[in-house]
This record gives sequence, structure tokens and C-alpha cells, in this order.
Amino acid sequence: MPNLWEFPGGKIEPGETKEEALTREIQEELGLTIVVDEFINTARFQYDFGTVELSVFTVHIEAGELRLTEHSQHKWLKPSELNTLTWAPVDIEAVNILSQKSV
Repeated sequence: MPNLWEFPGGKIEPGETKEEALTREIQEELGLTIVVDEFINTARFQYDFGTVELSVFTVHIEAGELRLTEHSQHKWLKPSELNTLTWAPVDIEAVNILSQKSV
């Protein structure tokens, strides 16, 4: 989604759990090895091109050095700073939940 921020991740491959898909996608897209921690929410949004279902988790980085392979920018933000960006519609529910968490 050009000019909108999105949480990293991607499609779930056959036989994968949501957590396994997120772990794989973060490795492919960002070069990081992560451990999935807390489930935040699942949201759906109907775009012109189809429906997107997004499940959001908190994670922590176990290893690796950040490298962007599919994205042009990245930002590390405190939960209270999340609302400073313009998010893709399907991400907004998670942003609202996460922005209420303390660090």
C-alpha cells in the first residue's frame, strides 16, 4: 500500500501457523530471527483488490541485522508514537490496541 505504513509480515503458506508464517516472513523481508510473543488481534478490511485479514503479534528479535528486502523504509516506535504515522486501514485496530500499552 503505497504511502501507508504496514506491520511487516505476509501470506500464510499451506501447512503454516500464523506464528510460523510471521517468523518466516520477518526472516525473508527483514533478515531477522524472531520469537513470537503475544497475540494482539486479528482484523479484516475490504480493499478494492480484495479482503485482507491481518493477525498481529508482539515479537522480540533473537538474532540478525535488519536489512530491507521488500520495503523502502522502517521505523522503530514506542507504542505511544504509533499514531504519528498514516497506517493501512487493516492495521489501524492493532495500532489502537498497541498504542495503549506501556513499554
